[in-house]
Amino acid sequence: MIEPDHPKLSISRQCELLGMSRSSWYYKGIRETPENLELMRIIDQQYLKTPFYGSRRMTAWLVREGHPVNRKRIQRLMRTMGIEGIAPGPRTSVGKPHRKIYPYLLRNLVIDRPDLVWSTDITYLPMRSGFMYLMAIIDWFSRYILGWRLSNTLDLDFCVEGVAKAFEDRIPEIFNTDQGSQFTSPAFTDQLSEAGVKISMDGKGRALDNVCIERFWRTLKYEDIYPRDYQTVPDLMEGLTAYIQFYNTERLHMALGYRTPEEVYEGR
Repeated sequence: MIEPDHPKLSISRQCELLGMSRSSWYYKGIRETPENLELMRIIDQQYLKTPFYGSRRMTAWLVREGHPVNRKRIQRLMRTMGIEGIAPGPRTSVGKPHRKIYPYLLRNLVIDRPDLVWSTDITYLPMRSGFMYLMAIIDWFSRYILGWRLSNTLDLDFCVEGVAKAFEDRIPEIFNTDQGSQFTSPAFTDQLSEAGVKISMDGKGRALDNVCIERFWRTLKYEDIYPRDYQTVPDLMEGLTAYIQFYNTERLHMALGYRTPEEVYEGR
């Protein structure tokens, strides 16, 4: 969909219009085998059910399901997917000293209005012949999806770009993330601080600290990604655009009194 020699639009502008990071265009990844892509799809589906499965349990489960795999292979695939078991494990690595970890600010907080708390996360999206990563921003009170970006790498750019775009319209009081490298990067946290936003981060290994976005991932995948089995990135872009529009403006939420996220977010 990108035209490198377009007479009027730069590659950066074309990527922005498509909701993709510029680095995604330049990145040339190594393609996974069809067998590994199928394993990654199976892992993704199981991880939504059992996010506490690390590579050991996931390997054992796959073997029981008839897939002759070893842990080293599953470790690599889960690392590629950007997922890990939520249970705190051995302290095998130490964060970079310049990456500040902020406290979790949402415990016992009464979230009673839009734009009090936003949060973001990244999820793996399987396709027929590859995969992409989706970053989305959600308002906790209304469950409204404020913005999203696609990338074929777990880079920082598409996260920063997604937040910058969302901040063009409104700014929250608190912004919550996990402790992933993208969200602890000074480029990301400085962007929030400069906007006057309080930064909140999940506890290590506590996926439920960011429960709203985790629930959205499950809804998106079971209602759209898995059934449609997208074959190409343009198909995925088109499908995500349509589904998120439906989710925001038409899908009724029981937790919202059978109103839509848009109705609650806009106070209608």
